[in-house]
Amino acid sequence: MDVELTRSRIGGRVRAPPSKSYTHRAILAAGYSDGAVVADPLVSADTQATMRAVEAFGGCVDRTDDGRHLDVEGFAGRPGVPEDVIDCANSGTTMRIVTACAALADGLTVLTGDASLRSRPQGPLLDAVEQLDGRAESTRSNGQAPLVVGGGVEGGAVSIPGDVSSQYVTALLMAGAVTDDGVAIDLETALKSAPYVDITLEVLADFGIEATETDAGYLVPGGQAYGRDDAYPVPGDFSSMSYLLAAGAVAGSEEGVVVEGARPSAQGDSAIVDVLSRMGADVSWDREAGEITVWRSDLSGIEVAVDDTPDLLPTIAVLGAVADGETRIVDCEHVRYKETDRVSAMATELEKLGASVTETPDTLTIHGGDSRLRGATVAGHDDHRIVMALSVASLVAEGTTTVEGADHVDVSFPGFFDVLYDLGAEPIEHER
Repeated sequence: MDVELTRSRIGGRVRAPPSKSYTHRAILAAGYSDGAVVADPLVSADTQATMRAVEAFGGCVDRTDDGRHLDVEGFAGRPGVPEDVIDCANSGTTMRIVTACAALADGLTVLTGDASLRSRPQGPLLDAVEQLDGRAESTRSNGQAPLVVGGGVEGGAVSIPGDVSSQYVTALLMAGAVTDDGVAIDLETALKSAPYVDITLEVLADFGIEATETDAGYLVPGGQAYGRDDAYPVPGDFSSMSYLLAAGAVAGSEEGVVVEGARPSAQGDSAIVDVLSRMGADVSWDREAGEITVWRSDLSGIEVAVDDTPDLLPTIAVLGAVADGETRIVDCEHVRYKETDRVSAMATELEKLGASVTETPDTLTIHGGDSRLRGATVAGHDDHRIVMALSVASLVAEGTTTVEGADHVDVSFPGFFDVLYDLGAEPIEHER
């Protein structure tokens, strides 16, 4: 599906979707338990992949009639051997957390995904499983899916790099809790995207699991049991909020855009509020009420490091294209290994819209003073975050912008375009 958007003014009140990161972890944590309820989950293409994996290991996931809860019957820390291949679709989080889970099973699990996911690096996690005396292989011997994993690991010590993906750490911590001996993780390099591991530690604690950060990395003792008596509430998603807040800052009406569901949590992407403030946006966060309000503002370029917040790069790049001066996004090489090379994708598509951009392996610089956005046909690169960021840019580009592959927002924010329309964007949709 392609979406056409024209220059618009938007305003009003909207609720942020639930967090994808928390939903993934909560579903698998409930799967590791005897059974648990996940309240207000994000039901999207990515999180449904994690639901399928829990069921493949012997659990069951039922969505209540009102859609507000997932009733998860777990496999009690003992995943069975799936009857078929587990298809993780486009979900890198699913692939990685499920890989460690599969290592607990006595038999072998085969994991695959779409073309994009099959190009993403899994090698360090496979090495970690082998260090735990499990079996973990790439069928093409290139560290990429399809993967064959198993071996009934019992715990131990692993050494892995921290600068490729924090999801390796998340996967090992979640699986390590139910091993006999636990897992000690030694990080060979500084950890990128560390706030995502903070999310993991928070979810683990909420399910009764002890795990700690150490001088060397992380430690999770073995012999633990997942569980909780009440429903686990999923917080609002700051990654998804970033597009709504950016839209308000560049195209907001006098009433502004109010985003509900913004209660403080371990999410690193809440840094978008600080980024907007530093750029000169008129933004206010009522943390107790969980509401952020932003009004259209004159923005100025800044330097932003995204080593801990890679998912914010597309949003910040769009803000930089609208701002005066230069916006320099640094520490972003690892952002090239997401659903697509997001650094290159944003550089390419913003240039189509008239932005002046300079790209190096680890930086993306947007020369706002030399940029004047105008409508064009831009590619979504089969990436939900690229699609949403370019849609925000279309609200301030002169003329009409066509965003190709807009249906990929279903990965994390299925109602994204409905929200934009409700806020005042004027669209024309058409099927390809």
